[in-house]
Formats: sequence, structure tokens, C-alpha cells
Amino acid sequence: MTVFEKIETPVTEECDCLVCGGGFAGISAAIAATRLGKKVILLEKTYMLGGLGTAGLIAVYLPLCDGVGHQVSFGIAEELFRLSVSMGHEDNICDGGNPVAYPDNWLDSDDPLKRTEADKRFEVQYNPQLFAIFAEQLLINSGVKILYGTYAVAVDKTDDRINAVVIESKSGREAIKAKTFVDATGDCDIACFAGAETKKFKQGNTLASWYYFVGQYGYALNTLGFADIPEDQKTEQNRVQLLNDRRFSGLTKEDLSEFSFMSHASMMNDILRRRKADAGVMPVTIPTLPEVRMTRKIVGEYTLDDKEEHKYFEDSIGMVSNWRKRGPIFEVPFRTLYSNNVKNLIVAGRCTSVTDSMWDIMRTIPCCAVTGEAAGVAAAISDDFSTLDVKRVQEILKNNGVKLHESEII
Repeated sequence: MTVFEKIETPVTEECDCLVCGGGFAGISAAIAATRLGKKVILLEKTYMLGGLGTAGLIAVYLPLCDGVGHQVSFGIAEELFRLSVSMGHEDNICDGGNPVAYPDNWLDSDDPLKRTEADKRFEVQYNPQLFAIFAEQLLINSGVKILYGTYAVAVDKTDDRINAVVIESKSGREAIKAKTFVDATGDCDIACFAGAETKKFKQGNTLASWYYFVGQYGYALNTLGFADIPEDQKTEQNRVQLLNDRRFSGLTKEDLSEFSFMSHASMMNDILRRRKADAGVMPVTIPTLPEVRMTRKIVGEYTLDDKEEHKYFEDSIGMVSNWRKRGPIFEVPFRTLYSNNVKNLIVAGRCTSVTDSMWDIMRTIPCCAVTGEAAGVAAAISDDFSTLDVKRVQEILKNNGVKLHESEII
């Protein structure tokens, strides 16, 4: 084996804020930071924005409301929702054998303020390909520089601060210097590289293989395989039917490769099964990202739990709901987005500091957008999140239409 004693890595880019990851969290962070006049670069390992919500075909924008008539998530979370359905929403989720209409959403109501627990929630199924293009246009027009096909592979760090992120792409190995860094990788990669304390998902991910197909009933998204619910919430009545018992960490090349092999095989078996009843069934779009939902998260200055519904947090940066049931509202503390161990790094999306039970809530699109916007604002106004006065972040968020506390909506 050849050992390289030294690899020279040139610094080829500099910016105010480097956002790592182009899912909904990264999109939101990049928009928020660039709107505050900062030079922003966004790294994305694939060649489309949206992460699992586009390349992974998990194209359901889960609720912005609490399910009992109150919108709870605002700002960029709502902006991206409306962008996702700007050319109309889809009505082609597959239930069992046949495609069925997805429920009407909040925007279909003449008066959303009269919503109750009997009404449909503020959620929608959108077209992932269209959203990826819309998001790309939004970021480019905002002044964000997008680098596709680019992996973050290491960091250069001095004491408790990151100086640069090392990347690999078609151009080779390079480094990008920045004042602040947003980890929106979904896997908490930058925090891990920087030596911040992180935790892995104990339960592991189950197999999923969502895909679009066409047949005699038209065009539909088949939601083959779901994310499992947390162990402490399982009863005999609510257990999820899994494709198999295999669990995946989603954090190694072997693990993700095996996930992909098994996902493709499950998809083919499902297509062949459907063809017995409809010979014209044909897949038209398959995921280009392994559909793992929870992998690794930061251990921040506060860890949010699912039992803290309706709890007031003075440092709240926005609110989210529980997509699994109606009623709960969670204020999200700013302290869940950073660790004092790395002063100029903030996280967003599914790798914020939460318990495993809360993780299943915070991994969803609205929560990613809420934390992404807050992370982008913070990264634009400070390079030390441990000493940043959160009131400065809150003031900007409120000016952007974000509601921070439950008392503001009820």
C-alpha cells in the first residue's frame, strides 16, 4: 500500500458563509444568509437541489400546521411550500394497488383561519423535478454560488474554529475558506470532521424504495417502504410494516451501497407484482439518493425532546408541528443548532440536537426549512454562535415573518 505523506490542498474559493448540503435546510440557510448581503457558496454532492425531497423522491411537504387550525411554521418554510406548488400540486400517491388523490391542502381553503381538527392539514405532495429547478433558479437569482458534484471531506481547524472545508469534485481536491459554516449535510459530516460531539441513530434506518410509475390508472408515486417509528413509541397497534428487518446506519459506502442494491431489488419485485394485474406498468423515475432518514446528529447546547410540546423557550427560532399526530407544537431552541466546541459552525435540518424520538419529527421538510433559515441568519451576523445574542437572530426572523412562540398564534 502506498502512503501519501503530504497532500497539498489549494484554497480556491473564499466566502462569508459556506453552506454544506443542498437539501431543504441548506437551501433555506443559503437564502437567509445571502438576503442579508453575505457572499454564500452552497455545496451539493448531487446535481440537483432538494436532497431526499427531490433526488430521493420523498416528495411530500409535511404539515406547516398543528392539525387543529393553527399554522406554526412560517418564513422560508412557507415560501418554499408555495414555491413547490407554484405550478400546481400532484394528486398521484399510490395507495395499495391504485393511485388515489392526495388530500386537499391548506391553500385550497377559502378561509384557512377557520380550519379545525376536522380539516386537511397544511401539507402537499409536490413534483420533485420541478421543485429542484425552481429552487436552483431562486438561489442563483439571489446570488448564491452553487457547486454541484462537490463533497466535503475534511476541515482545516485551529483550536475551536474552522478555517476551511476541504472538498473533492471533478476539479480535484481543493479547500474553501469562510468566516462561518452551516452543516446541512443531513449526516452532520462537518460537525463530525470538526470534532464536535455527535451521536448516531441507534435504531437504524429501514429499507425504502419510493418510485414513480405509470400504468392503466395513470402516473403515481409509489411509497414503497416507510421510515420506522421510534422504539419507545411502538405499540401492537401502530407498528410499521417493513420491507425487511435489515437496518442501515447510512454512514458507510458499503452500507449505502447495500441499501441501494436492496432498494432496487424491492422496486423490481414490486413492478413485477403490479404487472400481473397491469401489463403496462412501467417505472418512470427512481431515487438517485438512498432514502435513509436519520443517521448522525450533533450534541448541541440543548437537546430537544418530543415530550416538550407546547413548552416555551426564550431562545426559540421558530416552531414546528408533529406530522404524525394533530395538536403538538414545538418551539425550537437556538441552542439545538450549535456546540460550544466549534465556535463558527452551526447545523440545520435533520442533524440538530434532539432525542431519537424527536428526530423523527425534526427530519421533515418544514423543520429543515425552519432551522435552515435560523442557521443562515445566524451565520450572516456572527462567527461565534456560543456568544451570539439570540435576540439579534430573533429580530431578523420576526421581520421575515417568522413566529417564534406559541403565544403568537393562539
